[in-house]
Amino acid sequence: MAAQSLSRMRCLLMRLQADTEGQDLIEYALLVGFMVVAIWAFFPTSIFPSISNIFNRLVSTASVLVP
Repeated sequence: MAAQSLSRMRCLLMRLQADTEGQDLIEYALLVGFMVVAIWAFFPTSIFPSISNIFNRLVSTASVLVP
C-alpha cells in the first residue's frame, strides 16, 4: 500500500517537473515587471505627469476617430 502511494507520488513529481506549460507567460511577466521597476528607478517622478497627459490626449483623440 505504501509502495503504491510512493509510486504515485513519484509519477506526479516527474509529470510536474516535465510540464513547462505557462513558463513563457511567467517569464514575460517578470520581464515587464523588471522594466517597470527600471523605468521607475531611472526617470524622475516629475516626468510621469507629462507622460500621462500625452497618453490621455492620444486616447481621447483615438476615441473621437474610432466610431
